[in-house]
Order: sequence, then structure tokens, then C-alpha cells
Amino acid sequence: MAQQVQDIMTGVLVTVEPQASVSAVARLMRDRDVGAVLVTEEGRLRALVSDRDLVVRSLADGEDPENTTVARACSDDLVTVSPDDTLDRAVALMREHSVRRLPVVGAEDEPVGIVSLGDMAMERDEKSALGDISAARPNT
Repeated sequence: MAQQVQDIMTGVLVTVEPQASVSAVARLMRDRDVGAVLVTEEGRLRALVSDRDLVVRSLADGEDPENTTVARACSDDLVTVSPDDTLDRAVALMREHSVRRLPVVGAEDEPVGIVSLGDMAMERDEKSALGDISAARPNT
């Protein structure tokens, strides 16, 4: 069983600059089959934006997705972990902050990965309902 975040994190990151449009980010999420994108500036992590953020913080308010920047839609309470943090610490942070994903940062806030609730479920009990759902490919 993996004990550190680096053992289960996703290391392939999808990133955008803060001035990217909500529409462009939504298309990127669709094309890369991800539910969250890291917002970076000069290589440093600034925020995380999820598909839910785009809907709740932008589209639901009637904002024009072509003219609204992702900086307006992203989560402003960023919670992160390091690659060396334990999985127990990551779980505790997810519970404490009610988040489903944690960006993994190295030195100087450089993003190196992301760990999700689904990653945790597959690691802890791959036969659980959440583990099964997380391992399954989405229907397209």
C-alpha cells in the first residue's frame, strides 16, 4: 500500500494561465478528459479550477464564457500537499476543507501533480464503489 502522495498522484498536469477564458478551459477539460485544471503563472501554482467551478461560479451567473477569465471562476481557497506528505495527511486535508482534489507542489509552489478523492479510493479499496467508479473510463 502506498504511503506517500507521490506514490499515487497524477503527474501529468493540465495547466492554464489566469487570463484563459472559461470556454477555452472547458474545451481543454473535455479534450484532455479531466475535471480540474491548475492555474499557473510563471510556473507557480496560483489556483485550481474544476468543472463544477466553471458551472457554479461562471455559467450559473450568466457570465459570457468567451469573455470571462478563469481567474474569476477558480477556487480561491487553495489547499495543497507536497509529494512527501502521507496519504493520511492528504485525506485529513480533504476532509477538513471539503475538497475532492489537492494540487501537489514542490519547491517554490511549482505544481508537480494532483491527487484526487478517486485516487485515494482506488489506493485504499479498489473494490469499493468509489474505487470502481474512479477506475472506469467515462462514457462518451
